[in-house]
Amino acid sequence: MDSLDIIKEIVVKFTKSKITLAVAESCTGGYISNMITNIPGASKVFERGIICYSNSSKESLLNINPDDLIQYGAVSEIIAKHLAKNIRILSNVSVGIGITGIAGPSGGTPEKPVGLVYIGFSTLEETIVKKYQFKVDRITFKEKVLEKIIMLLQNFV
Repeated sequence: MDSLDIIKEIVVKFTKSKITLAVAESCTGGYISNMITNIPGASKVFERGIICYSNSSKESLLNINPDDLIQYGAVSEIIAKHLAKNIRILSNVSVGIGITGIAGPSGGTPEKPVGLVYIGFSTLEETIVKKYQFKVDRITFKEKVLEKIIMLLQNFV
């Protein structure tokens, strides 16, 4: 079963359960939102996707504290957590997802290597963050992030 088939199943389940979703994407640049909205009927569950590639967009669109960006960096667990929680609250949805990472091929450091990604997943009950390292090209990186988000969404329903 490919990603689109699984996303279609998730959209159907979310629709039946009246679960809504919003995504704040940095390193995936809209790829996650695009893949969800490729599914007919996604508008019943997908409220919005925000591409917050720059730090200033994280601050102005998602109320990320600039001090946190300075202290922890944009690619950090705390920023992923705030992205997920803030997009959920600002969008008034059931589930918020926040993604921040380094898709590469450049931009990495020894502490934060290329391929590092944090995925925040926020519900009314809790906000969790998963950390992954994908040693793949930029496009495959986005696909791998999508796979992990699909798993989180499947486990939520």
